[in-house]
Amino acid sequence: MTPFDDITLEGELVRLEPLTLSHVDAMVVAASSDRSTFGLTSVPNGDRSSVEQYINAALKQHERGEGLAFATIRRTDDTLVGSTRFMSAEYWHLIDESPRSTPIAVEVGYTWLVSAAQRTGINAEAKVLMFDYAFDSLGVERVSLKTDARNERSRSNIERAGATFDGVLRRHMPASDGGFRDSAMYSLLREEWLTRRETQRKS
Repeated sequence: MTPFDDITLEGELVRLEPLTLSHVDAMVVAASSDRSTFGLTSVPNGDRSSVEQYINAALKQHERGEGLAFATIRRTDDTLVGSTRFMSAEYWHLIDESPRSTPIAVEVGYTWLVSAAQRTGINAEAKVLMFDYAFDSLGVERVSLKTDARNERSRSNIERAGATFDGVLRRHMPASDGGFRDSAMYSLLREEWLTRRETQRKS
């Protein structure tokens, strides 16, 4: 049983709806757009097989209770412009507490947007929606984020979202452009979000 309900998160600019195989055609179009701005981000290739594999892997993560992937929909024209997800859910608990049925920490990742949707406020609003849901509904204590240490644009976006830089994990995972990747690690704690979210909503 997964603790992640198939919820839809909606703001003024963006709707985050659970990613399913019904989104294959729209994601093929999005992933086939100008890929130069994807940089060091993991994005499926712009073909049906690659997108189906990407979505099926996300669905399996959901079945295991590890997270929930979203299709990022631009509300002005109901177009899929990317994807993001909750992932790497952690279920540890304090020594004097009972085991948790919901995660105590979760990561926000696999975030990408087509070039036309970048710097439009969609990503910032999506982060607010996800952080609110993670802290208020899931009741987590920490949201983690990470990116390729070389990806300055992604790092700036994460920092603007209010997360704190925790350090770099060297040779942490495969890089999207081949070889090894150093990962810049960030986190946001419950009490930090409670004090920062009004600022983020207005940004």
